[in-house]
Amino acid sequence: MTQAPGAASVTSALLVIGDEILSGRTKDKNIGHIAERLTEIGADLKEVRVVPDVEADIVDALNALRHRYTYVFTTGGIGPTHDDITADAVAKAFGVSIDVDPRAKAMLLQFIAEKDLNESRLRMARIPAGADLIVNPVSKAPGFRLGNVFVMAGVPTIMHAMLEAVLPLLTTGARMLSETVLANAREGDIAAPLRAIAEHYPDVSIGSYPFMSETGPNTNLVVRSRDPERLALARDAVAAMVAALPPR
Repeated sequence: MTQAPGAASVTSALLVIGDEILSGRTKDKNIGHIAERLTEIGADLKEVRVVPDVEADIVDALNALRHRYTYVFTTGGIGPTHDDITADAVAKAFGVSIDVDPRAKAMLLQFIAEKDLNESRLRMARIPAGADLIVNPVSKAPGFRLGNVFVMAGVPTIMHAMLEAVLPLLTTGARMLSETVLANAREGDIAAPLRAIAEHYPDVSIGSYPFMSETGPNTNLVVRSRDPERLALARDAVAAMVAALPPR
């Protein structure tokens, strides 16, 4: 893992692929994990899209995202069934051919006996030309990287393992730092003074997140910045504002 020169901003997007996600039959368990891990290393997740198992939709989304962000991650659609078309869509987006990759086939044979490596399972070894493989220590069927696009499985345990293999390969930016101040107040009661602080620190992200506590409505105020000095100043301003609030 290397850091971008001058701690430049490194951005990323996630493309979630699958009819089962859009229908609600499968609940996505990957978005939060990916966002958390990318934030930790300074490769901010800026956009998430969910598309069906339709080649044209996958291609269009990939081409839009890969030209806009430093990295694009995809989940889903690299299994053995007819609707697993992500690899073909990636090949089409990049304008390259796709075929059974000997390296990927060898990985599959670590998990599947050759006599059981039928045509359907062999689909998982079809890799776009020029791609690097992403190891899969769980079930061996690899993901792959082509350009700035990382193609991973949708099954959470496999995706987590693939992501950990990918992270050391990334160029990262300065890590986003975060501080949380408990307001002990309802969001509506602090909106005006919080807006004034946000306007005074336009380079710092300040958000309010209401929740229901045991004593009633409450709010967490989250201050985020890559600059620790600016973060501290804004956090102190928020804390002072909270301390000056009349008791509830």
